[in-house]
Amino acid sequence: MNIIISGYGKMGKEIEKVCLKRNHKIIAKIDNEADWQNISDIDHSSSVVIDFSMPDVAINIFLQCFKLGLPIVTGTTGWYDKFDQISEQCKLHNGTFFYAPNFSIGVNIFFKANTYLAKLMSGMIDYKAKINETHHIHKLDAPSGTAIAAAEGIIKEHKKLTTWLLNEDGTEKQLPIFSFREGEITGQHEVVYESDEDKITLKHEAKNRDGFALGAVLAAEYIFGKKGVFNMADLMRQML
Repeated sequence: MNIIISGYGKMGKEIEKVCLKRNHKIIAKIDNEADWQNISDIDHSSSVVIDFSMPDVAINIFLQCFKLGLPIVTGTTGWYDKFDQISEQCKLHNGTFFYAPNFSIGVNIFFKANTYLAKLMSGMIDYKAKINETHHIHKLDAPSGTAIAAAEGIIKEHKKLTTWLLNEDGTEKQLPIFSFREGEITGQHEVVYESDEDKITLKHEAKNRDGFALGAVLAAEYIFGKKGVFNMADLMRQML
């Protein structure tokens, strides 16, 4: 399979390593608008774009891929308020779009455990819930897409919680997410339920970027030859 890497930063370089290990061919590395203009001049059939760019350019990258008929996998976050627009454009162009706030298989197991724990805790009125997330100082969006996904998973299953808010305690119906940016931390996500008597913690801590890169490449392999909008739930169903 041919791979086009969109965003050749730290994650882009990890993607490249995994692709080569899995015998895929990197045919282009895109890091600016001029690079996109060159894509139309090369044979990009049998190709998938893997995107880890920036929130302010992600939308244009998605639309560009749809117009060029390129399937795209993206781990870029900070654009989810435009999800309906992107989904419609994908369908309009008969495109292929795979999005995920986090490609780590471990994180997606964490998501499953998170929703199950939320069900158990829903009737426990003495416990106050919160999410803590910590990333490196270069991450621009807050809270992280992973933290938002975890919050939405809790809200879906919890009887009292109806919304989340950032860096505030909020009311009994609001789930607080506290975001921290420190050093070069790859990613830590922690769901906490605390009462006056005890504390229950569910935590995922990424040791490096390898798991994110592998998950993104697995997603590219999964969508090859498919049409539509996909996410990690689709990939996990195939794996489990």
